This record gives sequence, structure tokens and C-alpha cells, in this order.
Amino acid sequence: MARVALVTGGTRGIGAAISIGLKDAGYTVAASYGGNDEAANKFKDANGIAVYKWDVGDFEACKAGIAQVESDLGPVDVLVNNAGITRDGTLHRMSLENWRAVMSTNLDSLFNMTRNVIEGMRSRGYGRIISISSINGQKGQLGQANYSAAKAGVFGFTKAVAQENAFKGITVNAVAPGYIGTEMVRAVPEEILNTKILPLIPAGRLGEPEEIARCVVFLAAEESGFITGATLSANGGQYMA
Repeated sequence: MARVALVTGGTRGIGAAISIGLKDAGYTVAASYGGNDEAANKFKDANGIAVYKWDVGDFEACKAGIAQVESDLGPVDVLVNNAGITRDGTLHRMSLENWRAVMSTNLDSLFNMTRNVIEGMRSRGYGRIISISSINGQKGQLGQANYSAAKAGVFGFTKAVAQENAFKGITVNAVAPGYIGTEMVRAVPEEILNTKILPLIPAGRLGEPEEIARCVVFLAAEESGFITGATLSANGGQYMA
């Protein structure tokens, strides 16, 4: 029987590529989303992947959502914490609301989701937890104190939970993408893209969502069981930690 993989923010952008990549690798995939019903239903119809709607920043919503996924599909053996938002602005102009919104979706969600699958993984003696961070969590970024702080927190969470659960057959890793050619990034004016972003990337191009998906599929594999507490950077050489 195929292992069940749950991808948060799994119906658009990088998350959609991850969901499809895991399905192609033989997993039974559930993709959660937060708000765009039209995009989620279109993704479901196009790819035959079950979709579920809840707020990853809400612990009780995560608990109920995961229970529904497991009732429908079976125990979650692979969790991909991908959901994320931006509310950019320099710190001296940033509202408390925008700070808390980013922290809730990008960092609190790791606790909310992982806490609700970890006991099952421990009891079965198997699990893969993969969280999507960012190059800006590694190096920081002007106008993104909230986002950079949340994404930096992913690394500490990953290392601590990896140590706690390695002896139970559970690996916990992070992927840190650089600039990826999602709808959001490709909407950047061409002049800005060509003069301010691409010159900073030694590879000379944006990454593709499918390249991040391949990182996740690799870390999710049973054969990757000796890799834990690690960060896999995929940024075209823009930042080398």
C-alpha cells in the first residue's frame, strides 16, 4: 500500500509541484490549502490529488484536517510543511498584524502540523518531515524581517525535532529554495528581474518548481533514512552556507 504524503500549501506554485512529484513517485498525496477554492479545485481536477482546506496557523484546524486526511487516505507518513505567505515591509513601517500573520503561517504552522502527526509516526517507527524554508531565512532580506525570521526558525525547529526522533526512524529535514519561477516571481517586471535578481544568481536563471519538488522526493524516500537535521539549498549558487 502506498505511503500517504501530506503537503501544506500543496495546490499552487512550489507546493503544487511537490504534490505532483510525490504522486508521480508513488505516494498517495493530500494537498492542503488555505483560501483559493478555484485554484484548488482546478488542481484537484487536473491531477487527481485530494485537496483539503484549513488554516495551518490554527492548531485545532490542523488537528481536525489531519484526522480527516487519515480517515480518508490512511496514516500520514510524509509531511511537507510548505505553506507560506509574505507581508513585506521595512521593520520601522511593519504592522504587528503583518508580523503575526507571517509568523503564524510560516512558523507556527510547523508546530501545528508536526505535533499532530509526530505521535503516529513514532508509534509506527517511520516518518519523513520536510519543511520548506528559503534563501532569505539563511541570509536575510531587506523588507522581510518577518519572513526571514520565520524561515530562519525552520532550521532550528528542523534540527531539534530531528534529534528527538532519529531513533524512531523519523527524519526531519529542510529545503531552502532561492528564486524560483513561480507565478509570483515571474510577475516581477522584466527590468527588475534582469538587473536586480538574475545577476545575483551564478546559474544565470530562476529555478523551476519541479527542481524543488525533486529535492523533496529525494528526502522523502525510504532510502534517505540516514539524512536528518539537514538543509538542502537549491538556489543556483546565490548563497552558499
